[in-house]
Amino acid sequence: MQHFEVNYDGLVGPTHNYAGLSFGNVASLANAKSSSSPKDAALQGLRKMKALHDMGMKQGVLAPQERPDIFALRRVGFSGTDAEVLYKAATQAPAIFQAVCSASSMWTANAATVSPSADTANGKVHFTPANLTNKYHRSLEPQTSGRILQAMFGNERYFQHHQHLPDNEHFGDEGAANHTRLCREYGHAGVEVFVYGRYAFDSSKPAPSRYPARQTYEASEAIARLHGLSEDNTVYLQQNPNVIDQGVFHNDVIAVGNQNVLFYHEQAFSDTDAKLAEIQQKFGDSELHFIKVATDQVSVEDAVKTYLFNTQLITPPDGKMTIVAPTDCQENERVNAYLQELVSSGGPIQRVEFFDVKQSMRNGGGPACLRLRVALNDSELEAANQHCLMSDQLFERLNQWVNKHYRDELAVDDLRDPALLEESRSALDELTQILKLGSVYAFQRT
Repeated sequence: MQHFEVNYDGLVGPTHNYAGLSFGNVASLANAKSSSSPKDAALQGLRKMKALHDMGMKQGVLAPQERPDIFALRRVGFSGTDAEVLYKAATQAPAIFQAVCSASSMWTANAATVSPSADTANGKVHFTPANLTNKYHRSLEPQTSGRILQAMFGNERYFQHHQHLPDNEHFGDEGAANHTRLCREYGHAGVEVFVYGRYAFDSSKPAPSRYPARQTYEASEAIARLHGLSEDNTVYLQQNPNVIDQGVFHNDVIAVGNQNVLFYHEQAFSDTDAKLAEIQQKFGDSELHFIKVATDQVSVEDAVKTYLFNTQLITPPDGKMTIVAPTDCQENERVNAYLQELVSSGGPIQRVEFFDVKQSMRNGGGPACLRLRVALNDSELEAANQHCLMSDQLFERLNQWVNKHYRDELAVDDLRDPALLEESRSALDELTQILKLGSVYAFQRT
C-alpha cells in the first residue's frame, strides 16, 4: 500500500482584499486598506500548486468561501434586496461590513484539523473544521468549510467528519495552523503535536498580554478525543506567550514539521526541552531531527516578516526534503543566508524552492497558510473527490476560470458594489461544477 501527504491549497476568492481585520497579525494590519489584485493572488496560488504537482507531490484544490456574506448581514438585522443590504451595512456599520467581506478563507491551514487513519482508533481519516471564534470575520467560515470538506471526502468507509467545536473562546480552535504531525513515513502511526496559546479554564497559567492566544488547550484536547487519538501518540505543547506578543499569532508562523523533522525557532515554545523529550519518547527509537533556529541566526522579527517558518516542508518522490518558501525569504539577506547554510549542511532538509506569493503575504500568510495537509493511503486517495486533485487539465481550466471571473484590482470601497457580489456568485457556482462539489454555498441552497 502506498501513502501520500496531499497538500490541499485554498483558491484565493474573487473578493480578495486587504481590510486589516486580524489583530495580532502584523502583516495583515500593515497592509490594511491597500488595493489588492484578486486575479494576481489566485494565479500566484495556482502556479504554486502546479509547481508542487510537477515535483511529483499529490496536490489538491480547496474552494473559497462566498464573500460578501449577505446571510451574515441579514442575521444581524440588515434587510431588503441584496444590493440594499450591502448599501445599508457599508454605510451604517462599515466595520461589520468589512468583516463579512474578508478574504481569510484563503488560509486553508485554518480550515480544519486532520488526523490520518494510521493514528485514529477506528482507522478512518478524521476532519474537524476550525471554529475560529477569536475573530468574527473568521467565525463565519466553519459551516461552509465543513460542507466543502464533506464534498471532497465523502466516502464514509474511509472518512469521518465532526462538527466544529462550540462557538466560544473557551474552545477557540484555529485548525492545522496549530497542529503538527511527526512520523517515520506518512502511512505509519505518528505523533500528533497540538500547540496551544493558553488555558481557557485556568487563568493562573501563563498567557500573552498584548495579542490574543487563539488556540486553547481545551480545544486541542477536545479534537484529540473526537479523532480517537491515544495518549501514546499525542503531545500538547504551549506556544511561548512572549512570542505571541511579538506577532506570532499561530504556531505555523514559528515552527513547521514534516516526517521526522521539527524545524522551529528557539523562542517558539514554553518548556521546550521537556516537551521535545516527550515527543522523542513517544516517537520511539527512530531518528528524529529537531532543527532549532537561534535568535542570533534569525530574529523573531525577521521570521515574522519573511515567514521563514510559514513555509511548506515537504518530501517529494525523490526523497529530498524541501522547504517551499516565499520570495520574501530570498530577499532578506539574513534569512536567505540561513537557508543556504541549512540546505548545504548535510542535514535532512536538502533543498529550498522560492515562490512569489506576495499577494497572500501582504494579507498575513505565506505558503504554509495556503494549504491543508491530508495524509492518505492509495485507497483513501482514490475514494476522495478526484475533481479536486491538480492536473495539467485542471490547472488550465482554473486559470481560464480566474481570468474570466476575477478583477485585476480591487479597492476596499469596491466591496459594496452589488455587481461584485453577482460576479463572485457566478464564479463560485461555476467552480462547484468544475470541482464537482454540489451545492456547498448558502446562495446555492436557498
